[in-house]
Amino acid sequence: MGKYIELTQENFESTVANGVSLVDFWAPWCGPCRMLAPVIEELGEEFDGKANICKVNTDEQQDLAVKYGIKSIPTIIFMKDGEIVDQMVGASSKQALSEKLNSLA
Repeated sequence: MGKYIELTQENFESTVANGVSLVDFWAPWCGPCRMLAPVIEELGEEFDGKANICKVNTDEQQDLAVKYGIKSIPTIIFMKDGEIVDQMVGASSKQALSEKLNSLA
C-alpha cells in the first residue's frame, strides 16, 4: 500500500488544512479510478513530506462527494491550505498530476 491518506468525514478538514493536497474521489467499481490507483500510490511515495496525496471512496463518504460537488469519478481536487485551487475530471497522466502538484508546492 502506498503512502496516500484515506480521507473520511472525520479527518478531511484537518488533513487538507495545511499545505498542498491532492484529493482523488473514486469508487471500487469505477474502471478509470482503478487505472488511476497505481499513479496515486506512486505520487504518495514521491510527494511524501511535500504534499498530502489523498483518496476519498465516494461509496463510503457520500457526504464529502456531495459537499465538494463531485458529479463524476474519478475527480481530482487540488487544494492549498484548505482551499480548492484546481480540479481535474477523469483519469489523468502521472506527469500532469505531478506538474500540477509541483506548481502549487
